[in-house]
Amino acid sequence: MKRLSSLLALVVKPLQLNAAFFVFMFALGWFCTQTEVQLHLKGANPYELSAPELFFDLYLLCTLLALVPEKARRWVRLAVAVVLYAVALVDVFCYVRFESPLTPTMLMLFFETNSREASEFLQAYVSTDTLWSPVGGVLLIALLHAAYKVYGAYRAYRAHEAYRAYGANRAYRANGAHSPHAACQPALARQLQALQPLAGLLVLVLFVASAVLCWPNKCAMVRLMASHNMGEVEHELTTPDHAILYLPVHRLAFSLRANQLAAQQTDVLVQQADRAVVDSCDYRSPQLVLIIGESYNRHRSQLYGYERPTTPRQLQRMCDSSLVVFTDVVAPWNLTSFVFKHVFSMNSVGDSLQWCDAPLFPLLFRRAGYHVAFLTNQFVPKKGEQVFDFSGGFFLNHPKLSAAMFDVRNSKTYPYDEGLLACYDALEQKGHHDHQLTIFHLMGQHVDYLGRFPRRTRRRFAPADYHRTDLSAARQQMNADYDNAVLYNDSVVDQILRRFEHDDAIVVYMPDHGEECFNDSLGIYGRLHSADVDYRLAREEFEIPFWVWASDSYRRAHPEVWSALWRYRQRPYMTDLLPHTLLALAGIHSPLYRKDCDVLDSAYNERRPRLLKGVTDYNQLRRGVADAPHER
Repeated sequence: MKRLSSLLALVVKPLQLNAAFFVFMFALGWFCTQTEVQLHLKGANPYELSAPELFFDLYLLCTLLALVPEKARRWVRLAVAVVLYAVALVDVFCYVRFESPLTPTMLMLFFETNSREASEFLQAYVSTDTLWSPVGGVLLIALLHAAYKVYGAYRAYRAHEAYRAYGANRAYRANGAHSPHAACQPALARQLQALQPLAGLLVLVLFVASAVLCWPNKCAMVRLMASHNMGEVEHELTTPDHAILYLPVHRLAFSLRANQLAAQQTDVLVQQADRAVVDSCDYRSPQLVLIIGESYNRHRSQLYGYERPTTPRQLQRMCDSSLVVFTDVVAPWNLTSFVFKHVFSMNSVGDSLQWCDAPLFPLLFRRAGYHVAFLTNQFVPKKGEQVFDFSGGFFLNHPKLSAAMFDVRNSKTYPYDEGLLACYDALEQKGHHDHQLTIFHLMGQHVDYLGRFPRRTRRRFAPADYHRTDLSAARQQMNADYDNAVLYNDSVVDQILRRFEHDDAIVVYMPDHGEECFNDSLGIYGRLHSADVDYRLAREEFEIPFWVWASDSYRRAHPEVWSALWRYRQRPYMTDLLPHTLLALAGIHSPLYRKDCDVLDSAYNERRPRLLKGVTDYNQLRRGVADAPHER
């Protein structure tokens, strides 16, 4: 029994030695978890396991502090507390001002901020109103903690002076104060010491219960922080059991790790820029336009047989023979960041080297003499953006790479994609360029679908149009709104084409990947991110629309290109090869160009495996179900 009591006393020892630290750090963590809720998610609640996981984390931290020698412990503890308060203060401030806690992009912007910009930022955002926000709550906890420590130090000083003046008299002995150290113990620590066995049992039970509850999240955190590149980070965060970074210090650690991983690949890309060699350029396509859509299920487009009028303008252009539809195109991934990396890189999926081990195709266009404009409604660096945007855009937003790839780009995003039209018009007013590559990157049909189109004026489809009794009312509305988003996208794309109808122009359209939207009996929307890809998943999330439009003057001036487009429109294709086709359309001659990767060249390799997620060959999947009817 005595040995058991000793063991239980040992269990409670970390909290006894760091009692005030534990209490105030728990209060700080709990305050942050309860006040910082994802504002953009309707009905969002605080992390439900915040209390047990916070207890688990702090107990381990106190255990580590207990291992530090007594003289050094107070200083180490002070340093840890200062860091935790500072990080919480920054995190909550970001939440209050930008409706988002600390993110990798915020940290990246911080590292790129000079002293003048920092001063202007503080003047613009820090005010007395901040004290009445949750930021003031963090400051209050910190002040109470400091006041408690000052009061404790004062009591210790008075006790020490009394001990020196009067010695260890009976009054001190009656209170158990046999030394200056014992006399200076905080009241909370003395109470714990008197109840050590019972307190130890309680702490043990709480620790074991907390460990069981939070263990899955801890394993997920380890997997996240062990990621080798930003692609793995995004993939990990899209799994159902992804890590919940519930504390500000966790978000800081992750943001540092994300920036470290991004820097590793951008450093390689900067080095590879010297390999962007152009031998000559014929400027075959004076105005070359690439439109990159978002989350577009091919089977919800009239161009591919969908029964509802979701793409009437594109359909009309196809009927007018100015738009060539490719029938067998897939995306390499169902994640935007992976797709962008492979679509922009001159390396392809299946190559021995990584995507960042080759130059990005806009560099070749710049060096060939093309004026390159990049207009994106997603990858503009913003303080409140999610890690998925950071993962897909970090190399596009890198100052040196961005300056090397693009002559101009927009600096803000818009509620709807038509905002990019006004942005392009403003650029055109500044001067027209004889040889230009214009890249439009749309928000497209990115979830949530209701936010992708002006709901008051552009809602065409309603749940009653579908007769989907297998879906709830809310899901029926989502299903209809996806088609509304496709229809709105059709109008935006058509407006882009209209701006080039009188130029010698050719336009390539592709979305980054597909999207599930209740197309089959599974009743799924969004995207699944399991490691295995079967044909059902490939059909919904990897098969994409892909088409090329050309103006009248372009078709007359370049009949060989237009003839090749019609002749090869049924070739199997994956969009990681797009840079080689773009170079051919532009007439850019470079050692990096490969004929076997150009879908418009007679030497194109039609038997090349189309590896989805770098693993599963889509050709084999399709062959396996060629004779089986697809159930919808």
